[in-house]
Amino acid sequence: MDANEREWNNELLFKNEVFKIIGAGMAVSNTLGCGFLEAVYQEVMEIELEENGIPFEPQKRIQISYKDRILKKEYVADFLCFEKIIVEIKAIKKITEN
Repeated sequence: MDANEREWNNELLFKNEVFKIIGAGMAVSNTLGCGFLEAVYQEVMEIELEENGIPFEPQKRIQISYKDRILKKEYVADFLCFEKIIVEIKAIKKITEN
């Protein structure tokens, strides 16, 4: 099954793992609230992932290739969870309607 077929079938890749990660993120959001810098959420998310037994690597450096060439620039993911899911956290002042 290719990506288009999954989209039409509403299948989520790594469903159980994603639900666990989202649950950890929601716990952080509900407990800490908004208004902090991303560095604070990074540290708190590490605590939440640990407490929920979610395997993760913080600030994971990932090589990027282009046309079979490795770039000098690396991508740094906030977290790599379950050795296959990239998690990026974002801090915003508030959620708006627009």
